Amino acid sequence: MILLIQYTLLFASVLMLVALGGCFSEHSGVINLGLEGIMVMGALGGALVMKYLPAGISAFVIVLLVILASMLMGLIYSTLLGVAGINFSADQTLVGTAMNMLAAALATVIVKSINVAENPDNVSSTVQYVQAKKALIVNVAGFQFNWFMLVAVILLFASHFILYKTRFGLRLMACGEHPAAADSVGISVAKMRWAGVLISGILGGLGGIVYITAGVSEWKFETGVAGFGFLALAVMIFGQWKPLNIAGAALLFGFFRALSNVYSGFPFLAALKIPGSIYNMMPYLISLIVLALTSKNSRAPKAEGIPYDKSRR
Repeated sequence: MILLIQYTLLFASVLMLVALGGCFSEHSGVINLGLEGIMVMGALGGALVMKYLPAGISAFVIVLLVILASMLMGLIYSTLLGVAGINFSADQTLVGTAMNMLAAALATVIVKSINVAENPDNVSSTVQYVQAKKALIVNVAGFQFNWFMLVAVILLFASHFILYKTRFGLRLMACGEHPAAADSVGISVAKMRWAGVLISGILGGLGGIVYITAGVSEWKFETGVAGFGFLALAVMIFGQWKPLNIAGAALLFGFFRALSNVYSGFPFLAALKIPGSIYNMMPYLISLIVLALTSKNSRAPKAEGIPYDKSRR
């Protein structure tokens, strides 16, 4: 039971962070389907920092540097969507899809190049971070508390406050609902949309490193992040683009994802002799069912995915 709670909170943290990133982007009016790719690049940045950190550094510094590195990589990679989708008014869906395809390949090439440079016989796309990962975890009465859980909760309430209680958040949402009206009162739609995209990159990149450190102490980057970016989009839609609702949806989807890791520890589930692949499929099946039942009542930002042309105001 402790393992189930532990993995539920970890996977919920991943989904919540990435979904919040998508929430900021879509509230600004930009559809970010590239969250999967952003997660991969954020994971790469954090993993490389953990790999090369010298021994003897305090746990706090390790956690801080890993968070900053993953956020920075996510932010940098999200600029591809900003340039193409905002500056050049390209189709945001196609740009996001291209970003997802590029990220896993780019990360694989980078890691393989690093590994081959260190050892010509090592052509794998794996990064190991055994020692550094220990700094992320605190054992509390058998429960492995991960510092990323706390970071996710802090960012959840920060996101809610920013979106609904600050001038910046209200302007951001205005650009996603009615950009012409926002522009008419002096709000720069392009700047607000850039802000939304960059914030989504920061949160998506952080979600990437949380995901790969949830289990093993190494990661093979050619495998990507197993569709968690798309699962986070489902969480965002089910949560109706509202941070607190997104948190609840993330816990639901996180529970089913965690169940695939620990179902063998529950005698009544093990007795059913259901193949493990079925449990692995459950969060994705649940996402399809939930979206099918709730999509009619979904209320996305009205101007999302529509490039803003000031001359047509």
